[in-house]
Amino acid sequence: MPAKPRSDVVKTLSDPPRRWHFDVIVTNGFVLTEFASVVDPLRTANRVTAQPVFSWTFRSAEGGMIVSSSEALVSTDRFTNKPDADYLFVIGNSDPDEPALTMGHEINKYTHRGAKVFLLAEAASRYIKEKGSAARGMSTHWENSAILRERMELLDADNALASGDGPVVTCAGMSATMDVVLSVMRQHMSSAELQTVVNIFLHEKIRDLETRQPFGGSRIATTGDTQLDLAIEIMQTRIEDPVPIGELGASLDVSTRALERKFQKYLGTTPNTYYRQLRLARANNFLLNTTMSVREVGLASGFAGGFSVLYKRFYGITPLEMRRRRSKQNRPSQK
Repeated sequence: MPAKPRSDVVKTLSDPPRRWHFDVIVTNGFVLTEFASVVDPLRTANRVTAQPVFSWTFRSAEGGMIVSSSEALVSTDRFTNKPDADYLFVIGNSDPDEPALTMGHEINKYTHRGAKVFLLAEAASRYIKEKGSAARGMSTHWENSAILRERMELLDADNALASGDGPVVTCAGMSATMDVVLSVMRQHMSSAELQTVVNIFLHEKIRDLETRQPFGGSRIATTGDTQLDLAIEIMQTRIEDPVPIGELGASLDVSTRALERKFQKYLGTTPNTYYRQLRLARANNFLLNTTMSVREVGLASGFAGGFSVLYKRFYGITPLEMRRRRSKQNRPSQK
């Protein structure tokens, strides 16, 4: 198991070096933000410490070059049967239905040998899906939580940045990945060294891993108008189960007309239009980046019926046609 946190006494150059090794697993379409948030803090730590503290290996099922969702390439080694890493990070790839993110066998190899495993975003979703009813309290990105709730009625996913399950930690991913990595690094560096790394990244502070995800858990808007910000916050948290505008205003002790004036003044639109656009934006994200059915997309976005008709009225194209068109656009050209 990883060692206990070291003290704040800085080790001397005569101390025997101990490098903490990270294996980083990627699949095609991996999220570059998460990849960089794992590797760059480790690299920077090695730059500011007297001796390098961390090492890492990039891995994939077959090895070779793996392409990210933003088309950056990374060279990888194949999976190993006898991993000697202290930590394993599995990077998400924007598709919670991606079969390649099913890592149960690989996870067991690492945990069996005492490693701590961190599953990010979609990788966490696959793990949660496989765990089924035993997955209560595990974390993933709020988008994936919405998909899982739609497909697993009993799911009670956590909105924390990360949640532990023994040697396996499920994480929200994206930029919160850096908080997770810095929390791990804290165990193997002095506080002063770690603070230097945090300062280099202009990272205000290391968020506690129990912190709620900024969108999925709570706040989002800062227009400066308290009632308007609260209205938008409620809308954000009630996308799957929309609240009527009249009821929304009543909960904030503001009339529907007054709420309409606030939306027009600060956002140039009406509450109903803003709410509908929020839900359609969620629908588009699921439609174009997951394998959810059109019906599932509609339900997850708060459209209990008539989703395809409304979608076509708004965009001039049906959801299925939009999915096919985007798929064709993203298909590599043949030369």
